[in-house]
Amino acid sequence: MKIFVSKINESWVVDRFREDWYKHNTEITTTKIKSADIVWIISPWLWKKIPIKHLKNKKVVCSIYHIDFDKFSTDDEREFTERDKYVDVYHVISKKSKEQLLQLTQKKIISIPFWVDSNLWFEKSNKSEIKKSYGFNEKDFLVGSYQRDTEGHDLKSPKLIKGPDIFFDIISKMYSENENIKVVLAGKRRNYLIAKFNKAKIPYSYFEMVDSEALNDLYNILDLYIVTSRLEGGPQAILECAISKTPILSTDVGVASEILNKNSIFKINQFEKAKVDIEYAYKNSLNYIIPIGMKKYNNMFKEVYES
Repeated sequence: MKIFVSKINESWVVDRFREDWYKHNTEITTTKIKSADIVWIISPWLWKKIPIKHLKNKKVVCSIYHIDFDKFSTDDEREFTERDKYVDVYHVISKKSKEQLLQLTQKKIISIPFWVDSNLWFEKSNKSEIKKSYGFNEKDFLVGSYQRDTEGHDLKSPKLIKGPDIFFDIISKMYSENENIKVVLAGKRRNYLIAKFNKAKIPYSYFEMVDSEALNDLYNILDLYIVTSRLEGGPQAILECAISKTPILSTDVGVASEILNKNSIFKINQFEKAKVDIEYAYKNSLNYIIPIGMKKYNNMFKEVYES
């Protein structure tokens, strides 16, 4: 069995998953599509870059992360239907995405969260020193968000499925009750929140595109990470927080209900009722560390190959 993984090159987290896969699965993976038995379309929009002859003659697994039905146009439906002709099995990274996908296809759908690398994401003991090294004071209560919040077409409009407006409202209330609150932002396209925080004079620090080592530091200095998305496939930040024992609260999106204690999941406008449960999240994240998490994918591909 040989697997070819489509290439995305968008500096997105999926690029890292592709790199991880090739690194840890050399015996069953090929960079030459002609030699492959299975084509893994790791990002659905890449299917048009693959010659039709390969889609017809090989087993095809396609990953779908989430579907925004509010923006799902006739053209989107037409493209999905065309691609669906060639897909043997769909892969999703959360049970919620599976529920969405069942509305569009009768093909088999396998739900497996992406793996998490415990060599990259882990708890550090010297949190106070790290905090100081990034310019924060001991008294600062640091709240993090490392997901983009702004649409790409104008770098002003909020990406509402990520819930940056919800995040801002939560932070505003927290800051009104505790002036030691400081926001830690990372990642691309944070323009919406930066503009909102500047206008409201809420203190924040922005670390745009840091490497994994620095990002792990940024997880470790947090007193709280908040996911405020309205719609998600992952987000991978949930697993990264869980394995690094970063306190996290989240809306009920993506893998949240599969990793976090139900008490750590909040409804919009009921944030104050949520409670952090670090150990619960950490215990569940251990099911997805490398190599355990990748073994689930190996089993999926074996099933596809033998079908």
